[in-house]
Amino acid sequence: TLSLLAPLSSVAQFQPNYDEAKVPKFKLPDPLFADGSKVDSVEAWMQKRRPEIYSLFLTQMFGKAPGKPDSMVFETETEANALDGQAIRKQVTIYPLGKEKPIQFDMLVYLPAQADGPVPLFVGLNFQGNHTIHTDPGIKITSSWVRNNEGLGVQDHQATEESRGGTASRWPVEMILEKGYGLATIYYGDIDPDFDDGFQNGIHPYFYKEGQTKPAADEWGSIAAWAWGLSRALDYFETDAQIDAARVAVIGHSRLGKTSLWAGATDPRFALVISNDSGCGGAALSKRAFGETVGRINTAFPHWFCGHFKQYNENEAALPFDQHMLISLMAPRPVYIASAEEDQWADPRGEFLSGLYASPVYELFGLQGLSVSAMPAVDQPAADGTIAYHIRTGKHDVTAYDWQQYLQFADRFLKK
Repeated sequence: TLSLLAPLSSVAQFQPNYDEAKVPKFKLPDPLFADGSKVDSVEAWMQKRRPEIYSLFLTQMFGKAPGKPDSMVFETETEANALDGQAIRKQVTIYPLGKEKPIQFDMLVYLPAQADGPVPLFVGLNFQGNHTIHTDPGIKITSSWVRNNEGLGVQDHQATEESRGGTASRWPVEMILEKGYGLATIYYGDIDPDFDDGFQNGIHPYFYKEGQTKPAADEWGSIAAWAWGLSRALDYFETDAQIDAARVAVIGHSRLGKTSLWAGATDPRFALVISNDSGCGGAALSKRAFGETVGRINTAFPHWFCGHFKQYNENEAALPFDQHMLISLMAPRPVYIASAEEDQWADPRGEFLSGLYASPVYELFGLQGLSVSAMPAVDQPAADGTIAYHIRTGKHDVTAYDWQQYLQFADRFLKK
């Protein structure tokens, strides 16, 4: 779905490359090379090279975001007997700037009812409203702007009862609870509505300096704003005795997979990071220019990244970084990268290669990155290392199969 104000003519003219023979020759920067010498210790990585790489992504791609606000307020409504007794349901209103500022995020939390202590948890943003992830009639219907969707009964950008449970296939709540995990989600439009209006809506205007009307060229676009919202969710988890905030996995699909990766890079409190079909600007290598490209994404969605990223439109060779270096910023924390066979737009091979080329950073920590050097067959996950990868049958989506792999992976790292 295109941005409402995208330059449609240039988007329509774009012809993606799906031919490996036409991928340009490219040279990737080495994440373990700085100032002409090899980075050969964890100390050198953490104190010198990682900050350098992080600064590149911060100023050239995603943009600088504010820190943790000091005036947050959380209001929680709890149902102790949700989903026929399987879950505790919490609906948390997050006032990131205090109740006197008219911006709030509504977070839905399900926790396993029979847990005997604080639980590990998955958190991710959703596309259509919290009420779409399950048919549970107790979930509040979002009042925020929602993209029109005939199949979900969304007209005039307002969600309705008709959309309740409409995206439940992407959120297997009962499966997650049965495995002993909690699940939390926020509608991403609560944080920043996903259309280009020059950053006049959502969270951005609350942080403008006097006279400022839009973010500077090195300041946060929408993806960085959504990632900032995920960190505010984590701030809440640290206050909830039923959640183990040290065992939180951040997950996202598509543009929200780009978001989960940036959230994991910016906030080391996330213990595990999952990218589902995140593609260009997420896990896929930009310099391959396969499927969606930097120029195409910045034209269709000019609000997602910071202004400086547009200098790399049709100019990927000039990028001083690539997405394997984004994956490397998670080290030593576990990362799962997933692709779909029919989702060539997101460049599955480029997503795999990012995991592969980030692996030497994990080896610096004495960990195995990816456990394979060649792209695995479809539906044959390579999940033995601290970086995991699979490409599954099917299209651009999140499926029960994907979640089965994520839960198994999380069991290795988040279960006590």
